[in-house]
Amino acid sequence: MRHNTLFKAVALVVVVVPFLATLLAIWLLWDRAVHWSDLLLLVVMYTVVAFGVTVGYHRMLTHRSFVPHPAVKVILLVLGSMALEGDALQWTATHTKHHALADREGDPHSPLEGFVHAHLGWIFAETDADPRRYCKHLLQDRLVLFVSRTHLLWVVLALAIPFTLGGLLAGWVGALTGLLWGGLVRQFLTHHVTWSVNSVCHMFGKRAFATNDRSRNEWVVGLLAFGEGWHNNHHAFPRSAFHGLRWWQIDVSGYLIWTLERLGLAHEVYRVTPALLTARRRRARDAGQRPLTGAPPPGVTLTVDGAN
Repeated sequence: MRHNTLFKAVALVVVVVPFLATLLAIWLLWDRAVHWSDLLLLVVMYTVVAFGVTVGYHRMLTHRSFVPHPAVKVILLVLGSMALEGDALQWTATHTKHHALADREGDPHSPLEGFVHAHLGWIFAETDADPRRYCKHLLQDRLVLFVSRTHLLWVVLALAIPFTLGGLLAGWVGALTGLLWGGLVRQFLTHHVTWSVNSVCHMFGKRAFATNDRSRNEWVVGLLAFGEGWHNNHHAFPRSAFHGLRWWQIDVSGYLIWTLERLGLAHEVYRVTPALLTARRRRARDAGQRPLTGAPPPGVTLTVDGAN
């Protein structure tokens, strides 16, 4: 009970403090008390940390969409830890449970209990996503265990980096505003964009494929979450390294994985074949869904993964 109360208190701080900091940042922006370095730190920190979540925690660790070079793996796991969304083991276990029970009883962030619960209310509830059940194989992975056990270090680093860089760029005032924009405001944006995949993309948008859940494609979240908003595509082909399955479905995370593969830093990249796309389109038509038509973009035509 004491541990549960402490967890909820920490979660409340993690949710509320960035929100208050963002209100302060908006006021400073309105008053023009913002330096160019603040916005630069915000963009850079948001980008690298988002990749830690989308490419590292999600596609690499949870769905095993590709096998990375060990150095790339460590970097992505550290960046994912800096998102303040939990350590690698717990994040993976929670998301694996979500896929196992998507939009049914037991789903950690099911919209069946309302938008607010799916967005952030679930954080304060008992999700019971035990890594020993949902990602047992990772308990033998020394890199994952190391990054998970040193999670607090990376959380501190997520705030120390923009503070230090802001100070180097603009002195003590720059250090404080760098912490505000590159640390707390970045954290606020990262959280709510990530959580929007859980809430918005299970309630709003379009369904390209027939799936046993309410997942939907929402282009705004697709842009902000670096491709994660093509969520119905993802639930149709969960192990695919690419969530954008049309040329116009911008998937920045997929582009990064493609680049890593080209550089020899990622291999065994899972892709969806035209044959599998055709089969799922047929299922969508049979179920009365609007199918996804047309050829997939370059790079989405090789190894088949039929895991659903």
